[in-house]
Amino acid sequence: MPTPDAPDPALARRRLRLSIGAAVVLGLIVLSAAVGWGILRGQASPAAVVPLEEEARSGAPAELYVHVLGEVAKPGLYVLETDARLVDALAAAGGTTDAADLAAVNLARPLSDGEQVIVPPKGTPAADGAAQQPGDGLVDLNSADQAALEGLPRIGPALAERIIAWRDDNGRFRSVDDLLAVPGIGEKLLDGLRDLVRV
Repeated sequence: MPTPDAPDPALARRRLRLSIGAAVVLGLIVLSAAVGWGILRGQASPAAVVPLEEEARSGAPAELYVHVLGEVAKPGLYVLETDARLVDALAAAGGTTDAADLAAVNLARPLSDGEQVIVPPKGTPAADGAAQQPGDGLVDLNSADQAALEGLPRIGPALAERIIAWRDDNGRFRSVDDLLAVPGIGEKLLDGLRDLVRV
């Protein structure tokens, strides 16, 4: 039996075990926290990288550069989101003036990179952006109205409506060959239009 002044060996062993157990528990908590932090960081990183990888694969621009002119408060070049519509370009330009002919532009039309938007004043002939440019006499597929399109050979009201609908849904025609994507236009009809239209 130990003397009153001597430490109890059993008590000392218990304290040692408790100290070791506490150290192990503390070590496990620190290790769990480190592993948990690593897992959280591993989950967060791909979310930031995936859109960039998808964008690189698709080749789509991250932004749209749009030149806004005409009856707007602040004409100029604006950088917009890729899903921007014409109304967004006009808002970026400070809105339209009182003289703007809003019936001549389709505010819901999707925009494309490098596009120029012209808001004409009220009373301008071919107000939707001048269907024909002076000098070359060609019909611009990106700004021609129904009447200008119907003036082309073998383009009736229904086909003119389809051309405008395609333009509204898909943005600007990038080449005359894009007309092949319009239902009802084949290679033969396109060949007859090629020298009469432009983009």
